[in-house]
Amino acid sequence: MTSKVNPSQSQPPLKNSELSPHVHNEESLKRIINRLSRIEGHVRGIKTMVKENRPCPEVLNQVAAVKGAISGVAKIILEEHLEECLVRAVNQGNLEAEIKELKDALNLFTS
Repeated sequence: MTSKVNPSQSQPPLKNSELSPHVHNEESLKRIINRLSRIEGHVRGIKTMVKENRPCPEVLNQVAAVKGAISGVAKIILEEHLEECLVRAVNQGNLEAEIKELKDALNLFTS
């Protein structure tokens, strides 16, 4: 993950070397990749609907479904980050940098 700095913040962006490694187990990666693959297929379906001039409410309904699915993936990633990455950062004495990176990422969802 790359860090972004809010212009109102005075601290420079964190370097990846300052953060704990983000290593997740194989089962978790498979679950996330499978969900993203389904979302990708869903988006292709929406593209086809638009090309076929399907009614706007039908297209918007599918867009809302994709938005919900993406939020679900974000929730899984956040949960794992809290359960694994932050614990690892505590054990390595790097919690402050990890929390800053998490705050920066969460700001993307609220802006």
